[in-house]
Amino acid sequence: MKTLFISCAGKNKKYFRKISVTPFLMMAAGLMAGTAYGQQPAEQDTLVPADYKLDEVLVQGVRASAQTPVTFSNITKEELAPRNLGQDVPILLNYLPSVVTTTDAGNGFGYTYIRVRGADASRINVTLNGVPYNDAESQGTFWVNMGDIASSVENIQLQRGVGTSTNGAGAFGASLNLLTDAYSKEANAEISNSYGSFNSRKHTVKFSTGLINDHFEVAGRLSNIASDGYIDRASVDLKSYFLQGTYVGKTTLVKALVFGGTEVTYQAWNGIDAETLRTNRRFNSSGIYTDEAGNIKYYDDETDNYKQDHFQLHWNERLSGNWNTNLALHYTIGKGYYENYRDDTPVAGYPGIIATGMVDYYGETLPGTDLITRKWLDNDFYGTTFSANYTDTALNFTFGGAWNKYEGDHFGNIIWAQNSGSVRPDDRYYDNDAVKTDFNIYAKANYKLLDNLSLFGDMQYRRVNYEASNVLEETAEPVPVDDTFNFYNPKAGLTFTVNDKNSLYFSYARGNKEPRRTDYESGSTKPESLNDFELGWRFRSGRNMLNVNGYYMRYKDQLVLTGELNDVGAAVYTNSGDSYRAGLEIDATLYITDRIVLRPNIALSANKNLDFYTEGEAGPQSVGDTEIAFSPNVIAGNQLIVVPVKDLQVALLSKFVGEQYMDNLESDNARLESYYVSDLNISYELKMDSFVKSIVFSGLVNNIFDVEYVSNGAMYGDPYYFPQAGINFLAGATIKF
Repeated sequence: MKTLFISCAGKNKKYFRKISVTPFLMMAAGLMAGTAYGQQPAEQDTLVPADYKLDEVLVQGVRASAQTPVTFSNITKEELAPRNLGQDVPILLNYLPSVVTTTDAGNGFGYTYIRVRGADASRINVTLNGVPYNDAESQGTFWVNMGDIASSVENIQLQRGVGTSTNGAGAFGASLNLLTDAYSKEANAEISNSYGSFNSRKHTVKFSTGLINDHFEVAGRLSNIASDGYIDRASVDLKSYFLQGTYVGKTTLVKALVFGGTEVTYQAWNGIDAETLRTNRRFNSSGIYTDEAGNIKYYDDETDNYKQDHFQLHWNERLSGNWNTNLALHYTIGKGYYENYRDDTPVAGYPGIIATGMVDYYGETLPGTDLITRKWLDNDFYGTTFSANYTDTALNFTFGGAWNKYEGDHFGNIIWAQNSGSVRPDDRYYDNDAVKTDFNIYAKANYKLLDNLSLFGDMQYRRVNYEASNVLEETAEPVPVDDTFNFYNPKAGLTFTVNDKNSLYFSYARGNKEPRRTDYESGSTKPESLNDFELGWRFRSGRNMLNVNGYYMRYKDQLVLTGELNDVGAAVYTNSGDSYRAGLEIDATLYITDRIVLRPNIALSANKNLDFYTEGEAGPQSVGDTEIAFSPNVIAGNQLIVVPVKDLQVALLSKFVGEQYMDNLESDNARLESYYVSDLNISYELKMDSFVKSIVFSGLVNNIFDVEYVSNGAMYGDPYYFPQAGINFLAGATIKF
């Protein structure tokens, strides 16, 4: 492994001399090491110096390389930096192929979401340093709980499709792996501040001691992100931290990490109807109530409140020139609630203490009352991940797995009621718990059959047990769950190197996935299965590259979005029986000149339910083949990056998302119109030869043509929409020491 790292560094340095273009442009285009958004050679997976390569062994077991016959994209911290002004990770990844993003607040702050190939976040496996991050029950990813995590990320890999075996929830659209900050050899620090539209701001302080006595490093970050939001009252206040200690030995790397944060977000998950969209795009119905005089008011604390802390311990040991091992222990603790003002709520809707406790002055039970609830989640997630890797000139073999356990307590309090009767603030009107264990073990290998032909094989066994005392919260009749699933996920493929510029690959992958908690609530209890076929061509000539990938994903009992949302804004799904997604993805990097780079991508797809059924008055009724909800047939992006003078970068970023439906019935009123938006990103680094090494000035103008568009919606019988902000800006400066 040590020899491999030295070799990689040598190649990178030679490559830098060959292209002889400003480092700023190479950083923007992601080509200093052949990274960014396309599939790249394994030895060119990152921009960071060779000393940092050691950190990448922590994610070696779950990542793909150019010899792996799957489609993937890489992005580095340097590429994130010019746009890292407070918006969350999904928004920063918006220009990757097949990606669609949206946000509740309308401006990229707070609750943000990502879809890949039409698959939402609960179908995208997310890991941090190889440790699962998806919530065990909802299987979603809540970036708002880790504010400013982008400032502590070394690099990111997005695998589209099933991809290679990983830890945690099954990947049914993609897997997203984040590697946090590598250790630094030299001491450094930086202060970042930004401000923009809707009173949006970000404040970040980072430091590293560098390697002390060539072995020890301590590094950390403190951040605060806040915004009023484009949508009325859709404010967010995120406070976060990141602290790591590293030991580097001759054959050993040990990293201890503690990171997390708190979030207070005003709810904006209701959306607005078509008439309000025309007359008042920024309207937010959350917290609305009528006072005794008949006046419309809004409850100030209609907020989501959550605190989450992560603890990780990683130990990598290089046993020989061929073998290295990884072992990680992790623990995540989270606790929080969201608060709701419920105007004139029927008492009968509350079991237990509410039905018997709400009385008037004459002792008569009231039919309804105003009240305020807090719905709590108190959970713990802990376990271990492990892997061993063997590498020689012909074979790259990895054996690994994970065991993780989730324990969650769901309960609700009434903290106030207009006619409270005997109700006390600590009384719980529901209380249930859940336990989920997830074990997987895998073996994967890439073997060079011939000088130009490699064979890839990957087999995973995953066992999941989920127990819940009641998946329905506000109900008198409990719906318990006790299910165990055994999944076998084989994968295989070939990579054929035609010549030094062209390579072809083909792969097959099987994926299986258990239902979410909300699926049990809606009665969709079948596990899903997926057969994924990928066929691709990679072309590279000097600095220019082209990636073409075709895919066919055939599902059985796929849980598709119905377009409906539950009472907390979470999506509702239904089993669709047979369905498929098929498409063509193309992305390229084209050097027009040494100072102008073009990075286009396009995804064309068909996404179909086969013989879809819906519930009618006469029972299940077939509506034939229909479009899968929230799956646009065309997604395109482009980046035009120009370096007019040294250390100044100007980038025009464009995104087109085609028409899509919000349900699976192709209803006329469920159609979301296509949209095309562009952002302008400018960054300039002022270098200094003093205590201050440099000052980086960054500016971002989102939606520069002030397009009125809607990126997400829901169906409550009638359509509801989530409009996004018109033209808005963010500007910031980072002082580096």
